[in-house]
Parts: sequence; structure tokens; C-alpha cells
Amino acid sequence: MSTAAATPRQGIRPGEVLADLLPASRVRDIALVLGGAALTGLAAQISLPVPGSPVPVTGQTFAALLVGTALGAGRGFLSLALYALVGMAGMPWFADGGSGTAAPSLGYILGMMFASAAVGALARRGADRSFLRTAGTMLLGEAIIYAVGLPYLAAATGMSLSATLAAGFTPFLIGDALKAALAMGVLPTAWKFLNR
Repeated sequence: MSTAAATPRQGIRPGEVLADLLPASRVRDIALVLGGAALTGLAAQISLPVPGSPVPVTGQTFAALLVGTALGAGRGFLSLALYALVGMAGMPWFADGGSGTAAPSLGYILGMMFASAAVGALARRGADRSFLRTAGTMLLGEAIIYAVGLPYLAAATGMSLSATLAAGFTPFLIGDALKAALAMGVLPTAWKFLNR
């Protein structure tokens, strides 16, 4: 067996996320955090109403998980925290140009901060480098978002458990599966390309 075949490509080390492949600096990290927040805000504008639910289907969840996976736990969390705080302060970049603290779907945004950190930590352990592990990582991130979003939705609206699940969980399952499938294609493919 040749030494070249046994040695990983120089520049890509275990424990790295995609953002680590850029030259390291504080400016890089600030730009990545700002860019992650902006990407999430843009993706939130891809929004489809769900009949009978105060929560729309958006691209924001996918962006939040992608940001966490690509940037790592710390930068991913900061990106989503910045997104949430600036939106709560009045920047109209929540779904449908919304902002503030009154939306019943705010719990999902808060959950995205923790989900971003979790998927970023898993990505640092290589969970974004194969199709199946990426799918599992994305589904775990989605579960964290629901774990925060659903109780918040119930408290904000006074809905029963069954009504909360019908309005804030069931309509989104197909979309979540599609987002996981998209991530399964994008992230491992990016690593394979970079490893060449």
C-alpha cells in the first residue's frame, strides 16, 4: 500500500468543519457568523403558509442546520443567536418579513440556536461526511428544534397537545425529510470534492 493512499490530503484534518478550510482569522469568524445569520434570514423569506397553523413552512430550518454543520458549534450558535436577537429587536427577517417577540413560532427560532450547536458539534466529529450520518445529524437537529418550538407554540397559543402537534409538527414531516435528503447530497458531496 502506498504512503499517498494511506495519508489524508494535507489541509483537511479530522475534527474540522467546512468553515475551518478557510484561512483562520477573527475577520473570517465574524464574517461567517454574520453570513450565517443573513443566510438564515434570507431562507426564512421562502415561506409557505400551512392552513390552520400559525407556523409556515420555510427554508429557515434548513439554513440554520446547514449553518451549524458548516460553521461548527460555536460559530453556528452565534449565527443563530444573532439572527434571533436582531429579529426580536425589529429586523424584518423572520418568516414573511416578521420580527419581534410576539410570534407563536418564536420557539422554533430559539430551538434553531441549540440545534445549530448540536449539529455543529457532530459535524466536528465527521457526521457530515457520509450520507447516512448526515441524515441522522439533520434529523437530530430537527428534533431539537421541535423540542423547543412545540412547547413554546402550545404556551403562546393555549392549544392542547393534539392541536399543537397537528399545527406545529405533523404538516412539516415531509418537508423535514426532504431537507434531510438535500443535506445528505450537499454536505458529503462538498467533502468529497474538497478531498480530491
